[in-house]
Amino acid sequence: METNENRTTAAPALGHYTIDPGASAVEFTTRHMFGLLPVRGGFAIRSGGVDIAEPLGGSGVRAEIDAASFRTGNKQRDAAVRSARFLDAERHPLMTFTAEHLDGPSVPGTLTVRGVPRPVSLSIESIEESASPTGSFSARATTRIDRTEFGVTAARGLAGRHLTVTIRVHCVRS
Repeated sequence: METNENRTTAAPALGHYTIDPGASAVEFTTRHMFGLLPVRGGFAIRSGGVDIAEPLGGSGVRAEIDAASFRTGNKQRDAAVRSARFLDAERHPLMTFTAEHLDGPSVPGTLTVRGVPRPVSLSIESIEESASPTGSFSARATTRIDRTEFGVTAARGLAGRHLTVTIRVHCVRS
């Protein structure tokens, strides 16, 4: 496996892998109060899978993210973001990401939030294979999204429009 600064370039072994929700997460950073204050938070990954194929470009990903798991450490803000004004987690409990191919170090796919699908490309930053005999790997990828493209338009100016998202997954061969 070859590493270039923070990027590991080797792919995991061919096969189907299940995302381990307990060892995986979606983290984000944004700004609020008219861009003056940073906000960090995250979501839980409910389930998902990764298929590593030959050729590698034919690989795929599917992940389900629990909208109600939104957390920033501020109970009032977290409840507001889960409400119908923002994520509407009661009516749209899952956010999904699906990708049917890889494009080099990118994973172009579709992110669906509040029932609104939009194209998103994840940039793979690292892949680390485990020495475990069961076969597993961990991966980290990032992207930047505009929440207004998904219909999350409340509190313009006050709440950050763009989020820098980091996905960390641990996948186990299944």
